Amino acid sequence: MDQRALRPILIALGAIQLALFVWMVASPESFFDAIAGFGERNDHYIRDAALFPLAIGVGLLVAAWRPEWRVPALAIAAVWYLAHAVNHLVDIGDADPGWVGPFDFVLLLASGLVLAWLAFVAARGDANALDRRESPTDQ
Repeated sequence: MDQRALRPILIALGAIQLALFVWMVASPESFFDAIAGFGERNDHYIRDAALFPLAIGVGLLVAAWRPEWRVPALAIAAVWYLAHAVNHLVDIGDADPGWVGPFDFVLLLASGLVLAWLAFVAARGDANALDRRESPTDQ
């Protein structure tokens, strides 16, 4: 993948995270009813948890314009999504409605894997850029 292609991807992913943040803060009840029906609803906790997608979204948007942020921002997002998937796997049978548990797990796992792959692509691109900058006399 060309490194220039990462910018619009990072912008889209960052915007999705910010939209998730807004939904969680503006309407914790509808967020809970749609995809977070694990146990009792706690609007304060949902708003607290919304700060994770806020931070990830801001990091991804900064990374869109600052290539040196790409690997760390994508790696952190991947770790969060993959760990979040494990947490949902543990509670997969506790969702209401029942289909939400497996759906959330698959979506979180897929998101984490895509983010990890993008971090790898960004890291490989950084290494290739360094290789192009070095000349035989630099070694």
